[in-house]
Amino acid sequence: MPKITPFLWFDNDGEEAIKFYTSIFPNSRMKDSMPGPDGGFFTGTFELNGQEFMALNGGPQFKFTEAISLFVHCETQDEVDDYWAKLTAGGGEESQCGWLKDKYGLSWQIVPNALGELLGDPDREKAGRVMQAMLKMRKIDIAKLKAAYEG
Repeated sequence: MPKITPFLWFDNDGEEAIKFYTSIFPNSRMKDSMPGPDGGFFTGTFELNGQEFMALNGGPQFKFTEAISLFVHCETQDEVDDYWAKLTAGGGEESQCGWLKDKYGLSWQIVPNALGELLGDPDREKAGRVMQAMLKMRKIDIAKLKAAYEG
């Protein structure tokens, strides 16, 4: 059992959110759930690409904020594009620099590994151009990052 499991508080759509998330990420599944007093979904445990999470239908008292986000490492532009499209579907919102909110209000960062590699280049001028390009983006575009890097 992992020592730390993220616990997500939903108003009343936790089960729907679990189905949504597990449909997007590989190696994902609903592990178990517990009904509430009314017999409907109350809590559940699920995995996203092997990472365990818990969900609760806790009511409207608390909402997600950008103070916590889920960071998705992507190898290719196709991965970035796929996760971006799926997570913004049905009412999600695009934000800046690879951030988005899904239709439940949970924040995600969809980031290609190339971004970290280019920003970490010892040539600070090249890395600076990459940073400036990234700051103008919503969804990260690897080709535009590389073009900025090359000058």
